Amino acid sequence: MTLTPERNATEETPVPEGHVRLTIDGQVVDAPKGELLIRTCERLGIVIPRFCDHPLLDPAGACRQCLVEVEMGGRPMPKPQASCTMTVADGMVVKTQHTSERADKAQQGVMELLLINHPLDCPICDKGGECPLQNQAMAHGRSDSRFVETKRTFPKPLPISSQVLLDRERCVLCQRCTRFSEEIAGDPFIDLLERGAKQQIGVAEDQPFQSYFSGNTIQICPVGALTSAAYRFRSRPFDLRSTPGVCEHCSSGCASRTDSRRGTVLRRLAGNDPEVNEEWLCDKGRFAFRYTGSQGRITRPLVRRADGTLEEASWTEALAVAAEGLLAARAAGGIGVLPGGRLTVEDAYAYAKFARVVAGTNDIDFRARPHSGEELEFLAAHVAGGTPQDSVTFTAVENAPAVLTVGTDPEEESGIVFLRLRKAYRKRGLRHFQVGPFTSYGAEKTGATVLHAVPGAEAAVVADPGADVVAALEQPGAVILVGDRAAESPGLYSAVSALAARTGAAIGWLPRRAGDRGAVEAGALPTLLPGGRLVTDAAARAELEQVWGAPVPSAPGRDGDAILAAAASGELAALVVGGVDPQDMADPTAAITALREVGFLVSLEIHTSAVTELADVVLPVAPDAQRSGAYVNWEGRRREFGVALDATGVLPDCRVLDTLGVEMDADLFTQTPAAAAGELERLGSRRAGGVAPDHTAGQARRPGYGQAVLATSRQMIDDGSLQIDEPALAGTARRPYVKVNAATAERLALVEGAEATVRTDRGAITLPVALTDLPDGVVWLPTCSPGSHVRPTLGVGHGDLVTVGPAGNGSAS
Repeated sequence: MTLTPERNATEETPVPEGHVRLTIDGQVVDAPKGELLIRTCERLGIVIPRFCDHPLLDPAGACRQCLVEVEMGGRPMPKPQASCTMTVADGMVVKTQHTSERADKAQQGVMELLLINHPLDCPICDKGGECPLQNQAMAHGRSDSRFVETKRTFPKPLPISSQVLLDRERCVLCQRCTRFSEEIAGDPFIDLLERGAKQQIGVAEDQPFQSYFSGNTIQICPVGALTSAAYRFRSRPFDLRSTPGVCEHCSSGCASRTDSRRGTVLRRLAGNDPEVNEEWLCDKGRFAFRYTGSQGRITRPLVRRADGTLEEASWTEALAVAAEGLLAARAAGGIGVLPGGRLTVEDAYAYAKFARVVAGTNDIDFRARPHSGEELEFLAAHVAGGTPQDSVTFTAVENAPAVLTVGTDPEEESGIVFLRLRKAYRKRGLRHFQVGPFTSYGAEKTGATVLHAVPGAEAAVVADPGADVVAALEQPGAVILVGDRAAESPGLYSAVSALAARTGAAIGWLPRRAGDRGAVEAGALPTLLPGGRLVTDAAARAELEQVWGAPVPSAPGRDGDAILAAAASGELAALVVGGVDPQDMADPTAAITALREVGFLVSLEIHTSAVTELADVVLPVAPDAQRSGAYVNWEGRRREFGVALDATGVLPDCRVLDTLGVEMDADLFTQTPAAAAGELERLGSRRAGGVAPDHTAGQARRPGYGQAVLATSRQMIDDGSLQIDEPALAGTARRPYVKVNAATAERLALVEGAEATVRTDRGAITLPVALTDLPDGVVWLPTCSPGSHVRPTLGVGHGDLVTVGPAGNGSAS
């Protein structure tokens, strides 16, 4: 937009191409064609009151609070017009409430109408103190009302889901919530009901507001009609301490705001970051924060005594015991380091440096999940050392003509990526292709063409996706997004790499955990050093040795599975573990065995776990709310955050490791996150330059009588360790099912809605049956949902064979 100063008509400058010229409150302005009038006013700094308008929602004109006076061709329109639905036009003259008594009177009249039935419950309303209706009633309303009739009332609150409560009498029918749900999330569970004076927001009687993004409607509601079950009546806005933050639940790195009171986090809100999450958060990022104060939280060091019990100890004693045990282990057989994928980049760097400088090994792997050597090659070739300037970004996904998603379901594993895909599909007709076993809810909402693949054989589908897919990916700007589940399918990372080389499409790596990308950059891998350097690169090692003042091992280390195997066999004498849940590993039983059998085990964690029960020393570390640092999101973008709660008595991983290193006669210089970040920044990043993987494509296993090939993946809201103590959030989780297609159900004697049992020789999972478009001979289970913990229970994973039959049927055993 261009502001045009006063000028002589004969010397008038030309209107830029694609723009129109109009006058607003006496100011001449050039604005892009098609721009809404209210947006043009915003750019001029002219504030127009509104309720229904939102920059990320389609215009509705529902509340009529933004009325302005408009002239076209010298003739005033007979009535004030809604500036949120009218687009700018050449020669238009606009007068807002600042220069037009008529517009001001109209806005006051609308406000008077909105307040006819609005309850006088500001002292108890959760929105009180941050309510647009309060603010605009004071600024643009009348001091008294002509309406004195009894106000309309409803029973309150109405629970439209387990975590969203509706106070119907507060609603001004702005339709922000219904438009968000339908347009942005694609979940039209909430809608306008009835007609005329009885019109109200509601849900179908048997269909609650079950959306992964429902919490956004609470935040954008301008009047407090929608409230959070977890926050309702907990505090007033002016009693809260607000701190900008970054979500720790997935690799998107969403901007958020943490509101706390008296040392307790009470709520999370979405931050405004147009480059990343715009103004949205998924419900897991918004509501899953109570783990910081759960009963299982560890706040004091623990040391295992001679009688086998874990007892609280001082930091001095715990660090001394840990150092003594690790020094002995280093001399006896070596130390393995398993940092986990929930770390800030500073903490991941401290683990990477601890492994090389203190433990003297490259046996470090953050991937506390199924992984592969092929994945290591892929990360070195396509991910390590990348930045938003030379990598795929949210904006690139939104603007892409075509996107292929492989090894991930964005709605379940990276909600904000899903919202960008849906936005691109709605606004520009994005062609989305998704390689997967069945058409998920997210695939439907992004208009995806599903390339059905039998688990374990996805590489063949990617290698030959069809001429239509190849042609779409050959368009400039096309993107391939590959998730970390690709590691479970042999040859899939290689097929993705080859397809990208063939079509010219850009590759984006979309891991599920928040710390995964930062751990790659920090060098928490057996083949990669900090800054995207290869372990096998002598020059890179020399560069690090000069900065660290210590030798760097030259031989690539073991990956996570090999580290655990070596610990179980006695080849490694000790393990240092950072917040790893053994249940997430490819073989949880083997992981537990390794942790039990290893000679010495040190665990850094915030909450009791299966590792706690086996550790010799437990060193408590600070959760995100009590530490500062940064995540590196899947784009390679650094996402910094500060301390939200009092951090007295708790330490970040980097400080604990630094102090432990000093006890072992080595200084890491990572006393603070800032120190660790500064050293990593001085090292700089570079593309690792590894060779693209070229592995043989896997083959699908052939099921025998009563068997099926198992497909499994996680749901966003499940039994994840950071979702504890969140009953309202858990109430919106999608119900777990045994999913099969109709032909497979008939072959296995399964009935939709009835229960089926999936078995192996280790255990069984029984859930209701749901029919979907899976390939023949394939059964799907959620990986970590209530009643369906696949790997701990069955001991198998994606692509393995399982026995399936009706519940209680002996033939399924």
